[in-house]
Amino acid sequence: MGILEGKVAIVTGGGRGIGREHCLELARHGAAVVVNDPGVGVHGEASDERPADAVVAEIEALGGRAVANFGSVANWDDCAALVEQAVDTFGCLDILVNNAGIVRDRMITSMNESDFDAVIAVHLKGTFSMTKHACDHWRARAKRGEAVTGRIINTTSGAGLLGNIGQAAYSAAKGGITSLTLVTALEMDRYHVTANAVSPVALTRLSATVPGLADAEGSDAWSPMHPGNTAPVVAYLASDAAAWITGQVLRVDGNRVQRVQGFQVQPDGFTASSGERLAAGELDVGLRRLFGAFPAGVNTAGMVTGTKT
Repeated sequence: MGILEGKVAIVTGGGRGIGREHCLELARHGAAVVVNDPGVGVHGEASDERPADAVVAEIEALGGRAVANFGSVANWDDCAALVEQAVDTFGCLDILVNNAGIVRDRMITSMNESDFDAVIAVHLKGTFSMTKHACDHWRARAKRGEAVTGRIINTTSGAGLLGNIGQAAYSAAKGGITSLTLVTALEMDRYHVTANAVSPVALTRLSATVPGLADAEGSDAWSPMHPGNTAPVVAYLASDAAAWITGQVLRVDGNRVQRVQGFQVQPDGFTASSGERLAAGELDVGLRRLFGAFPAGVNTAGMVTGTKT
């Protein structure tokens, strides 16, 4: 008996790379998997490829259960249909892994509206749309008195946490996914649904578009950048044992898992020395003191603007 025996999972973007590894790992632990992948290119361009079928065949060869879905997470109705397919095919839905993504990397001054919209539509809107329909399903079940143990695992990235040159749309989308994860965790806790995010460090079709990185897909050997390294973390977060953890972001770097904490107010905050309304004229000194960013040669002795709160 695997830790996901009897569970039903949806994995978006499950046809290649990290998503494929998630699908296989979930299946190895006993989950039935709906493999969603429309087969588009890294920029979202249409193609005749159907990688979801190949992953379904791999899962069935392992003795597991799986079905392919070719809808786009950027389409609201396709997302609703994806949840319906899981329920109609396997009887319920327990796990949602939001992994679908594309890239259209450009500097802000070179980016156009359609590039930005396309990336946001797949990553951020797609994650929300799938989350919305899955949460509706779990809420309805809870209202009927059924036991619910829903699990949502979203995919963010280092670019969404720290930013990256040339990835305004991608970073904004991934940062938004992190915030959406936190809100989902808060709102769905009453229905016993958890929401967490993973931030994989891996070489994939998408990361290979970043200068300086090569595509390592197809390698079966373990390596620190292998796309399968995050899959065990996803399998655990999808299990009943992970009911205690929600609203968290986990960075997976090789065989290390790190907890990520977002923007926090630092203890060394400051107020204007007058104790009244902040004054713009004081802020140059105050903010430089806060960040330790005084120009070389400046004597900071006696500067009291910016007292600790």
